[in-house]
Amino acid sequence: MKSDRVFISCGGTGGHFFPGLSIARELKRRGSEVKLLLSGVNSVKQSADAAKQGIASAVLPRMPSPGKNPLRLIQFGWGLAGGFFRMLRLFGRERPDYLLIMGSFASAPAYLAAFFRRVPVILHDGNARIGKANRFMSRRARFLGTAFPAVNADACRCRVLCTGMPIRPELEEKCRITKAEAVAGLNAEFGLDFSDKVFTFLIFGGSQGAATFNRNLPEALASAGRNDFQVLHLTGKGKLEETLKLYEKCAFPRLVIESSPRMELFLGCADTVFCRSGGSSVAELALFGKSAVLIPYPYAAEKHQNDNAEFYVSSGAAELIEDREFTVELARETLLKLLEDPDLNARRAAAARTAAKPAAAAALLEQIAAL
Repeated sequence: MKSDRVFISCGGTGGHFFPGLSIARELKRRGSEVKLLLSGVNSVKQSADAAKQGIASAVLPRMPSPGKNPLRLIQFGWGLAGGFFRMLRLFGRERPDYLLIMGSFASAPAYLAAFFRRVPVILHDGNARIGKANRFMSRRARFLGTAFPAVNADACRCRVLCTGMPIRPELEEKCRITKAEAVAGLNAEFGLDFSDKVFTFLIFGGSQGAATFNRNLPEALASAGRNDFQVLHLTGKGKLEETLKLYEKCAFPRLVIESSPRMELFLGCADTVFCRSGGSSVAELALFGKSAVLIPYPYAAEKHQNDNAEFYVSSGAAELIEDREFTVELARETLLKLLEDPDLNARRAAAARTAAKPAAAAALLEQIAAL
């Protein structure tokens, strides 16, 4: 599909921004002119990330999601008013063919401006449970695309289609990487001596659950009573030193770092992944065909991470364990079960790809073209 000009409102968290950026890159590849509309604490960095891909952006005043707290309501109203008038001028000056909204109340100014300027609105939600902002904005939308089959599609006022989660092209291109290729890449980049014949655990998600991922799992691994496995552990920012201490006496090969942009190597190397169940994480697991143990973030809005996890579990690719239940003892029991039953992991990995929706950005754009 070719469109002259498209605005994508994807401010807020990385869960809104990165899928929006992936769609913008696909639009740019097709010859369209695209601009990202950003708002939130990370908007300046996100604008710089977009610029690296040759994508223009506009940064709006920061505003929190509305809530019952009177101060938050005032801040939301102030940000909404300032953002709306700025968006109204931008829409009048540049006249987009349509506005694509990736969710979040940070998109409210653009949504209102599109209504006043008679610009068509398309929505996308990166979770199995459609969020409050998208449910509200569905009143004036042409349709809503979802990352996974929606558990509450009947709460929307527009047509709902499962189009998949747009994933970074770099990951899309490498999703068929073999374990041998991934291990060779990690060994070369980090000076490791990993083997592609040894069972490998990948752990990430510590930034939103230091105890769950950065304490319980290392302690469980250390007390497993065996060393016939390898561990890749991404601790999250500021969690590295305390996590490294828990691994000091362990004899198994491991790499423990804060983060890495080379997730294709980490996912490609992993046999089983322990992580949260945000929309992008679940979509990437499916794309790479990975068995997983999913521990949803317990404070996610409307427990949407549980819905994402249940979708992946229903495919046969994973098991779900609640955060409050994931003790050191249960973590050790889960690890040993996977090590002692290779067929279980193989079955889950084979089922994982059935849950994948590759080329989701293109699928969403084709649906828009069909309008």
